[in-house]
Amino acid sequence: MLAVAPVLAACSSEAAPPAHADAPVIVPGAPGQSGPAPARSPAQAGPVAEDVRFAEAMIPHHRQALEMAGLAAARAGDPLVTAVAERVVDGQRPEIAVMESWLRSLGRTPPSAHDHGPGGYGMAGEEELNRLRTARGRAFDTLFLTLMIRHHEGAVSMAAQELRRGRDRAMRTMAQDVVTGQQIEIARMRGIQRRLG
Repeated sequence: MLAVAPVLAACSSEAAPPAHADAPVIVPGAPGQSGPAPARSPAQAGPVAEDVRFAEAMIPHHRQALEMAGLAAARAGDPLVTAVAERVVDGQRPEIAVMESWLRSLGRTPPSAHDHGPGGYGMAGEEELNRLRTARGRAFDTLFLTLMIRHHEGAVSMAAQELRRGRDRAMRTMAQDVVTGQQIEIARMRGIQRRLG
């Protein structure tokens, strides 16, 4: 940011006016440009570390949800569980693509693995995943719903943190979509749980 106020204060006997929080940020132009880049407000000043952390954590989180959901077609006993799994795939696969593209636009390589480990934001541990892979029918439905509800609750917590600390408009929009969509899905899955008894 250009240090305009101190220079003006040095040339005048009057104190410089106080800076305002909503004042635009003047960004120096790139080498060879004749002037500064267009001014941006602080809310549009670009991504911060929290935005990057959100995308880099949510991608593997979503990938594990896709892995669990992909098991349902051959293993679920209740068609409502299959429908939940299909909605997970339809909703989260495009979100992964958006976050990967956003990270690449920053010159970062998207993560490629489930790196949270058990207990991290609702992620399933390997033993839990193995149980899900071998379960069939009602046993699959019950375990799938338990794991996916916990998984969704973890995603909502991650998204809420992004909404508190993130600044990038695309990532904040993504986080709001996660909060809204996954809370609806949690309620729906709890309803199926109650019906299954």
